[in-house]
Amino acid sequence: MDPLTPNQAPQEGEQRRRRLQTLGLNTSDPEVKFDRVARLAGRFAQAPLAMVNFINDERQMFRGMYVPPSNPDDSAGEDRSIAFDLSDIPEVAREAPIDYGFCPHVVADKAQLALDDVFDYPRFKGNPLVNEMGVRSYLGTPLLDHTGVILGTVCVADMRPRQWSADHMESMQSLAQTLLSEFALRDSLLTQQQEMFAIFDGAPFPIMLTEGPEHVLRYANAKQGAAFGRVQQLSQGRHVLPGLDSVGVFKTMDQALRSGQTATLSEARIASYDFESPQTFTFTCTPVRLTPSAPVSGVLTVAMNITGQSPSGTERKLAADLTSQFERIGSGWPSSGQDGESGARLR
Repeated sequence: MDPLTPNQAPQEGEQRRRRLQTLGLNTSDPEVKFDRVARLAGRFAQAPLAMVNFINDERQMFRGMYVPPSNPDDSAGEDRSIAFDLSDIPEVAREAPIDYGFCPHVVADKAQLALDDVFDYPRFKGNPLVNEMGVRSYLGTPLLDHTGVILGTVCVADMRPRQWSADHMESMQSLAQTLLSEFALRDSLLTQQQEMFAIFDGAPFPIMLTEGPEHVLRYANAKQGAAFGRVQQLSQGRHVLPGLDSVGVFKTMDQALRSGQTATLSEARIASYDFESPQTFTFTCTPVRLTPSAPVSGVLTVAMNITGQSPSGTERKLAADLTSQFERIGSGWPSSGQDGESGARLR
């Protein structure tokens, strides 16, 4: 079999996706620490493109990227600039399909890949990375976490053929290894966060924590499942909780995610599984960040049954207090762990 043909089993891609979700890395949101590693790689290799690329079973996510400014005085007399403008199209520049470029081959083969000249491999001539960006050489190194799972790559690319030296290859491996401590730290923080969920588990009101614009369900306490239905962990909330969607809960969550500010649905009449008749709830949706300076990553939604009562500011304060306690533990998402249903702590 051609060693450059991705031949990973589907279950490997699924395992990697779930591991990335566990670590809070299954999005294309940039992070300073990964940009820093990419910058080190790019500068060492004197390459016009360097990335820390995480790969799930559907797409590639460039959470770390370095694109140096174009140098009109390039000593080689060539234009090595790259058509990659992060300021104009960050949502495009930070993400790519699973068949784009060469990083998926590194992950599939579980080995470093050095291409001195892409044109030496005929089938790569039609790769979008070559056709759209003019890439001619590539060096990619598997990015492993401390448990041995390959999460993606640390890679560099150039617009001209070049020979990657043993020094280049060894240094790229060293850079990839520097991120092992980052992944181990995230796992440690996840363990601490599980202790916080013990508080959520016993709360007498529904609580759920979701991730990203699809509102992937990361956690739901017992009261959430009893009131609005038990659904599979890591499912897209809007699709599996249509009752909440129909009364505007997910629109409110969208608002919190976009604005970075707490949003409240003051009164929503909805059927509740633990009552015979529809009940009136207020939903307080608080954005959650991995760290105070990081982009909003998800939403903590707290529901209060106010049937027969008037809405007050108590729900907003309670939600803010819970979020504050959660964020003080550190950066990182609660662990996905095993498959489960809302209504039980997701371990």
